[in-house]
Amino acid sequence: MSLAAGLRAPSADHRGTTRAETAGGVVLVCGTRPELIKLSPLMSHFGDDCTIVYTGQHYDDSLYSRIRADLPPSARFRELGVTAAGRGAQLGKAISALDEVLAAYPHPVVLVQGDTTSALAGALAANARELPLVHIEAGLRSHDRAMPEEHNRILIDHVADLCCAPTDLNRLNLLAENIPSERVAVTGNTVVEALRTALPSAEDRATVLSARGLRRDEYALATIHRPENVDDPVRLAEILRELCGLPLPVVFPLHPRTGKSVERFGLTRLLEPLLVIEPQAYPAFLALAAEAAVVISDSGGIQEEVSVLKRPVVVVRRSTERPEISGLFGVLVPAGPLIGIETAVWLNDVAGHRERLSLLPSPYGDGSACRRIADAIEAKFPWVCGREPGLSRR
Repeated sequence: MSLAAGLRAPSADHRGTTRAETAGGVVLVCGTRPELIKLSPLMSHFGDDCTIVYTGQHYDDSLYSRIRADLPPSARFRELGVTAAGRGAQLGKAISALDEVLAAYPHPVVLVQGDTTSALAGALAANARELPLVHIEAGLRSHDRAMPEEHNRILIDHVADLCCAPTDLNRLNLLAENIPSERVAVTGNTVVEALRTALPSAEDRATVLSARGLRRDEYALATIHRPENVDDPVRLAEILRELCGLPLPVVFPLHPRTGKSVERFGLTRLLEPLLVIEPQAYPAFLALAAEAAVVISDSGGIQEEVSVLKRPVVVVRRSTERPEISGLFGVLVPAGPLIGIETAVWLNDVAGHRERLSLLPSPYGDGSACRRIADAIEAKFPWVCGREPGLSRR
């Protein structure tokens, strides 16, 4: 039985629709900062033909202000303000709210990115309204059923009309699940374009470091926020102790979820040796990452970003859906002593590692993912670019 049993199968065609009738061509559904960052090249590409629907999944004030600062100017921005205590409640509210929004757009193409609750809500809302659905960053698999995002990404891929896979490995994952090849396009990842656009100049990066008393290659940058790490007091304490024990300053942008867990578990003293800072706007964060000796993180997006910045990363997680960087730009470790051990490997020759990594291509493409995604969308759904509509090419 299909993983998407009970849901509408991707439709055979979406005919009889003109660009004028789409009220904007595409609707981008998102709810977190990483989604907005990665979708920003497509926002720029589609311009006024793009509507952004922001669910509000990232509801913390400090994150929200950074999200709005990172958002490209757009007159077509809808904010839903969907918040809920639990994942299920949040998903239900988001689907209901998105259903009402999509009702105002007779025949849009709906785009979702990644594997968040907001992305799944957008996919299910589009499916319920029988609207064409595009999944950006399709085909990622951790094969870890304890990871909520794994369930999200699988469901989205199986109801999507077009799966935009960043790498050939992602494409093979989709084909292994019997998703027809006609619904899959290998495009690269838009993170490459988004990062290159946002990355400050070398001079501006030096200014960011100077303001914090930092020197290039003489500090580590750490980000920890995933539930598997911060919702468990023992695991969170292990991670913080490993960071405190590193032989160089550790810059630690404190995610709101992590900050709340630190206070709840009585671990504030473990923050004292760290350089704790508030969540950063994307350019400032990239400046810190680009000049760090090593990055330590449980973030999925950072695993991609280091391959563009040519920096090493120690990934603190049970599993990863981005194995392309393993053995090249990063290493996967569980919470505990391996954090310090593997970080020390990268610190044994910082200049040499920087030079070696600078020669490695990113597995996520050459910076043309936005064009490839747009071409695939416009070929499959021609009314997006104003051509006479015809059969969906699937």
